[in-house]
Amino acid sequence: MKKSIKRIISAACAAMMLLAVPGCGQTGGEVSKEFTPRYSTETEYKLTIAGTYSNFESLESAFERFYAYYPNGEIQYVYLDDYRNTIIPALAGQEPPDIYVVQPWMYGDDQFAPLFDGAEVLSDPELDINLDCIRSGVRWEMDNGEILALPVFATSYGMLVNMDIFEKENLEVPENFDELVDTCEKLKAAGYESPVMGANTTTTPGIGYTFAYPMFAKTVKDDRSVEDGLNNLDPAAGEAMRDSLTRLKEFIDAGCIDVEKCSAEIEDDYNSVIMRFFEGDVPMMLCSGDVVSGTKKRESTSEAFSANPFRYDFYVAPSGDESGYYMDSVSILFSVNKNSENLDMTNEFIRFLTSEDQLGLMAQEKRLINPTDDYSIDEIYSSLSGFSEDCTVNFRDTELLDTTVKQFRAAAFAVVNGEMTVDEAVAGYGTIPTD
Repeated sequence: MKKSIKRIISAACAAMMLLAVPGCGQTGGEVSKEFTPRYSTETEYKLTIAGTYSNFESLESAFERFYAYYPNGEIQYVYLDDYRNTIIPALAGQEPPDIYVVQPWMYGDDQFAPLFDGAEVLSDPELDINLDCIRSGVRWEMDNGEILALPVFATSYGMLVNMDIFEKENLEVPENFDELVDTCEKLKAAGYESPVMGANTTTTPGIGYTFAYPMFAKTVKDDRSVEDGLNNLDPAAGEAMRDSLTRLKEFIDAGCIDVEKCSAEIEDDYNSVIMRFFEGDVPMMLCSGDVVSGTKKRESTSEAFSANPFRYDFYVAPSGDESGYYMDSVSILFSVNKNSENLDMTNEFIRFLTSEDQLGLMAQEKRLINPTDDYSIDEIYSSLSGFSEDCTVNFRDTELLDTTVKQFRAAAFAVVNGEMTVDEAVAGYGTIPTD
């Protein structure tokens, strides 16, 4: 079956150019033991899903498995370029998608209100969607208790760890900041110039954000009274950044990471991070789960890794005195267009998808974190299983606006690069340039 994803160029109309994935006569799909069809298997249907990934092979695999139950249909995936500006016109167009991607930062923004106003209530008992299989930390309930979106992938922030290096040097992966500093000293003595590396950028996978933001988020979770001031860019609210930025400065000053080396050897926050890690001489590489998702495909393209493969896992960065902080975040969610012309089968596909089996298979193929409680599907994330709730920040534990997050990223970058002291960054909150 030939598959390709067509890019939809940004335009006011966001015309729906479709990737056809026909299901007629499809064989070989895996049948989930948990799913029982509600409709005749002879039902004919055509569904469209609009999203932000230019390559969504794991979703296409789910199509194949759905066709094992309903072979007389077609599900189409379309990638919308410049999604934030094209999804609303697409929903208002003549051929609106039946399912579309939403992300947490969209909620509360008037621009994206139609995405939520037009969403099916997936928690409606009549739909029989098993939302109980979703991990509580990423289950997104609105203030009225309704659930309008299905978490498809979760993500986090932390570090890729070269487990072979730790085994060779007879070291344990550090669990708190003091252990991190001690471990880095031992690794430097063993010849590793920069025990920790990462992208020196202002983006979310960058050094400062990945290491320090989870601690900052924990500060806000513990004292939600600071949230309004932060979201209103009140300079006085910058004090909430102090502890996390101070720890970030301690991390830099301790010599755990050579920032200049990172800048010279890592050109971007995604591909270059992965390929540099695959050289095999970096014990710990700061990154996000979305970066981890790109590792599997790049193993075979790295000459160094192909010649000398090694085991690697994902861990939370140990920034705290007792532990690191696990950000249990959502990568993408699916909402159903309640005005879909084929609403019954649209809901049926979502019902099929909402199981530990199907979500787990999709997460495993995409190499993102499973939104269910089962972290064992991909061993790379096994360290997250049973992580202390006291040190976990769920994505609904804080409601920080994008402008707030950008201020923190800019502050962290400035501290990492010596452009600001911690005091200056704290005092400058709300006015730090973010471009």
